[in-house]
Amino acid sequence: MANKKNILVFPCGSEIALEVYRSVKNSTHFNLIGASSVNDHGKFVFENYVDGLPFITSPDFIPAIKKVVSKYSIDAIYPAMDAVIEILKRNESEIGCKVVAPDVETTQICLSKSKTYKVLEGIVKTPRTFSAAELLQIGESAFPVFAKPDIGYGSRGAKKITSAEDLKAHLELYPSCILSEFLPGKEYTVDCFTAGNGEMLFAAARERCRIMNGISVNTKPVKEDAEEFVEFAKKINSAIKFSGAWFYQVKRDAQGKLTLMEAASRFGGSSSLFRAQGINFALMSLFNAFGIPVAILRNNYDVEMDRALDNKYKLDLKYSEVFVDFDDCIYLEKQFVNDALMAYLYRCVNKGIKVTLLSRHDDVKLGKLDELLDKLRIRQVFDRIIHLDPSEKKVDFVDNTDAIFIDDSFAERKAIADKFHIPVFSLDMVETL
Repeated sequence: MANKKNILVFPCGSEIALEVYRSVKNSTHFNLIGASSVNDHGKFVFENYVDGLPFITSPDFIPAIKKVVSKYSIDAIYPAMDAVIEILKRNESEIGCKVVAPDVETTQICLSKSKTYKVLEGIVKTPRTFSAAELLQIGESAFPVFAKPDIGYGSRGAKKITSAEDLKAHLELYPSCILSEFLPGKEYTVDCFTAGNGEMLFAAARERCRIMNGISVNTKPVKEDAEEFVEFAKKINSAIKFSGAWFYQVKRDAQGKLTLMEAASRFGGSSSLFRAQGINFALMSLFNAFGIPVAILRNNYDVEMDRALDNKYKLDLKYSEVFVDFDDCIYLEKQFVNDALMAYLYRCVNKGIKVTLLSRHDDVKLGKLDELLDKLRIRQVFDRIIHLDPSEKKVDFVDNTDAIFIDDSFAERKAIADKFHIPVFSLDMVETL
């Protein structure tokens, strides 16, 4: 690829989109542009961002996408939600660029659990399903069963139904849900990759150890019976025409047999577990979409992933210089470097923002400052180094009011804020920068 391909990620605030960003942001082959119908987390993540697109249910959606494709010279769209995958793939020729997904038939099969079960019946074990009338006729001995939406993902509309009364109440809220046998065993996601020629190159199971809102927030690879999941994947791959990343979810039934829950024509939100071992599903899917062969290189070490909410900030703040302290700020106890602060300082270097070290470091008690900077390999980060005597005050050495000040000392921060009225930051605030 001589030039970078422009990839539109939509909707860019979904968990899938955020993993696309993490996976591809440093690629020398692709340039990412995020787009959304509503302002969401994507605008805090994607450097190139387009908002205000119509919802996919609007008749204006495809015309609006076409305009974005034309305006930003988009080479491919990476859809980041199941329903979006189907509508974009169905309109791929009209849109005028590639859509990173398998063919229309596959996306429509995977969008609907009932269609998936019908296609795979007799090929892999699918759950027994019931009509509401059947369950009510059988009576209380038919329960528990599991209700879930035919189209949709996550936990919305999914519930264990324990009685006829519970069933009636749930059907009032979700009248078109699927009612299937309750699977009491552990739940697994199997992340897979199939090349454009139909050859499955990768399949590995991970246990969904902790789930929140339908998302696996703690997961780890399955070691025991790993081949059982691979064989299950091969059977699915033989019946459904995948291309690129995809996954399926299974649970064990009362007899311990793997039973399909769903299959999807995209990578799983927590498939980044395997990215930690070298399997970058988003990047491989992009190469695959452009006909570039990919190979699997998986590191052999144990990994466990745990996910939690993270914060992103956008400050309405401009400055040309950063004054930053050394002891207990850059240089922490036990002779550790504050790597989070140093990462921020390197971002300042990238943006051409001047970095000034302002320190009362005690050479006698703590070792010479110059020698420490060399030992820590960080001297070159600083445009200038102002080394004060212990009796001198930092407030007397700030000579630029188009600046910010970072220090662990409240007294130092207050003195500078009071005199210069510039923003001051403690260590816990550095993440906002």
